[in-house]
Amino acid sequence: MFNTDARRSTMTSNSLIRIAAATIIFVDAASPVHAASCEASIGHVQAQLDAAIERNAGAHGWGPESLDALRSHQPTPRSLAQAEGPSGAHLLLALDALDRARAAGRSSDVARCRRELSEATLLIRKQPQ
Repeated sequence: MFNTDARRSTMTSNSLIRIAAATIIFVDAASPVHAASCEASIGHVQAQLDAAIERNAGAHGWGPESLDALRSHQPTPRSLAQAEGPSGAHLLLALDALDRARAAGRSSDVARCRRELSEATLLIRKQPQ
């Protein structure tokens, strides 16, 4: 009888260990899914921001080439927004929020990533002042 109780105890312990291991694997596997969903959202917001920067850059007509352009430096979304001065300030803030969202995504802080993406989206929709 003692032998049967020992087997039940061992089986129960083994079962609990298996369940705990499966739970850990499941939880760990779910983390990258949330991070990946944040990354997909970042890409979507980046595309919206790029389009807003292009619209803003084209709204004010032609201007003189910057020193960077004369040196054949490729423009970046940030340099385009900076070139617009005050009318691009909200876009620079949106770029900053997007950078913070990327940092949050890398650290698997999905809640912070979503907050920063929301802020970036609000700033993209804001009209230049």
